[in-house]
Amino acid sequence: MKQNFPELRTSVRHFSLQLSATPRGARLARLLAAEQLRTWGLPLDPGRQIVAELSVNAATHGRTPGRDFRLLLYVVAGTLRVEVTDTRADRLPTARLGLGLLLVDALADRWGVTRGLPPRKTVWAEIDFSPEPESLSSGSTGTLPQGPQG
Repeated sequence: MKQNFPELRTSVRHFSLQLSATPRGARLARLLAAEQLRTWGLPLDPGRQIVAELSVNAATHGRTPGRDFRLLLYVVAGTLRVEVTDTRADRLPTARLGLGLLLVDALADRWGVTRGLPPRKTVWAEIDFSPEPESLSSGSTGTLPQGPQG
């Protein structure tokens, strides 16, 4: 007998890159993330701005010579999650440290820091969009509403 599990019908989209912890790597993260958001039919901002801020922070404050940072984007059930992992777990960010994280705090619905296996940390941010229409979750094309819910 075939069973129906509605929670399994939600599409999951993901995109992951490992980039050099340099200004060029941060710029590439922003450009490639913007292209991926376009491909998924999501609005570019605020996701692109959050990727830019977190990537610059990883390249500037989370930099360890010879070590890269990782960018991960994924969308599940109408939420875009941006994760940037670097190799400076000893330097945990707070919104008071700089304008960049204050911007992330203003643009994201949620954000935080997760310690990984030493020496890693991941700074993440989530943006809620309207739930995906049924046509998108079954694989057909379409677009999501052009902005986060307030």
